[in-house]
Amino acid sequence: MSSLKVFDHNQTTAKTRYTKLEGVRKAYMTRAEECAKYTIPMVFPKESDNYTKNFETPYQSMGARGVNNLTSKLMLALFPPNSPFFRLTLGDEVQQALGEDPETKQQWEEALSNIERRMTSYMEGHQLRPTMYEALKQLVVAGNVLLFLPPAEGGVRLYRLNSYVISRDGVGNILEIVAKESIAYGAMPPEAQNCIDGEQVSPDKSYDIYTHTYLEGDVFKSYQEIEGKIVVGSEQEYPKDKSPWIPLRLQKVDGESYGRSFVEDYIGDLKVLEALSKAVTQVAAIASNILYLVNPNAVTRVSELSKAQSGDFVKGRIEDVQVLQINKTNDLQIAVTEKREIESRLSYAFLLNSAVQRNAERVTAEEIRYVANELEDTVGSVYSILAEELQLPLVRRIMNQMTREGQLPDLPEGSKGVEPMIVTGVEALGRGHDLNNLDTFIRYAQVFPEAFSQNVRQGEILRQIATSLGIDANKVVKSDAEIQQEQQQMLQAQMAQQVAPEVAKGAMQA
Repeated sequence: MSSLKVFDHNQTTAKTRYTKLEGVRKAYMTRAEECAKYTIPMVFPKESDNYTKNFETPYQSMGARGVNNLTSKLMLALFPPNSPFFRLTLGDEVQQALGEDPETKQQWEEALSNIERRMTSYMEGHQLRPTMYEALKQLVVAGNVLLFLPPAEGGVRLYRLNSYVISRDGVGNILEIVAKESIAYGAMPPEAQNCIDGEQVSPDKSYDIYTHTYLEGDVFKSYQEIEGKIVVGSEQEYPKDKSPWIPLRLQKVDGESYGRSFVEDYIGDLKVLEALSKAVTQVAAIASNILYLVNPNAVTRVSELSKAQSGDFVKGRIEDVQVLQINKTNDLQIAVTEKREIESRLSYAFLLNSAVQRNAERVTAEEIRYVANELEDTVGSVYSILAEELQLPLVRRIMNQMTREGQLPDLPEGSKGVEPMIVTGVEALGRGHDLNNLDTFIRYAQVFPEAFSQNVRQGEILRQIATSLGIDANKVVKSDAEIQQEQQQMLQAQMAQQVAPEVAKGAMQA
């Protein structure tokens, strides 16, 4: 593996690589623009659009509601507030070395818990959450986004699909990334300004900067390029699993370097809904325009009708004046019915709360809970790929960065050290199903209370409930040894109370 080299920047420029890889990206950008058109156009505008563009608002709001709702649910599921989305665990070899010493294990767990809190505070302090929300919205609409965690200044930057290209191997491993951004000459550091020829350059003139990251052996190498020249001091190396460049896909397709979006799966329904909404709106606008037709040979005078007040008497015949009607009620009703059916399907797809409760007089809480869980299960595959390509790389990069800054101790990783484990997303879904099964079991078992108390291990049930809720059971549930010790202490106290009167009586008689 150490001999693998996918790129040599001495043979070609980063701009050349970017131009070459643009062709593959074009089809994905076209689909992303179409998905944004029927949901939220500003999420992924066309390359020619800028801040002066007035985006055309869709006739229906279902797309925008769905995207915002699904993004919020993904955000809460993957990055719950005031709670770490990961847990640091000891590797197998470390646990074997510690043996069964509970005190030592407790000390290690407390130390790792402290590191988790410090990492969570670091992420919150560097405002990662707003950028993560925007990244998830890009994934829902465009299917692809690139995150960059600058090693020097911290924080996180976001690149839309139209600002980077990527190349992967057949199994999805990253081989090469080229990011493009335009920066004004006056905002460049001196090292970058030295790459630009010319004695007098306007500070407002913008130049394209290409950041090229490529795999070489077990490390990613990176450099920046302006006008075909490498910026001095920009060359960097990163461990393969701790790169600050994190390219994301929402739906993975084997053999493709880019992913597919969630909206793309339902673009057909969104297109039809847009057409129906436009038609219904236009017909409603025409129908609301009231016009009166008057017989040209009528006895009734239009001038007298227009001047008449409510309750006045006007000479004329009722047949002389009629209201113009479009007579499209039946056609309009068909369009409205189809529109509602599509909205219902999209509500399920985008996990809208309106899809959970059916239109009925009596809807049980159990029915709502069941449908809500069923909807959550439909995005389980999304959680899986985001845990692998977003959460784990993010944790590893933050750990590496904080270690380099001296905020964390240098801990070994893997089976001989510490391993990060994601506890949200799919893991939370699995624990939620376990909790539902436990709840069902307890409700059925309590039909026979005597058998329940005699045959069920209640302590083990408490442990499983705590685990399903993401709580460390060892911290809240007493162990068998602790229960036995407390029982012995209570027994000794009772014996002491029974013996005390006898001792006192004997002392008085003596």
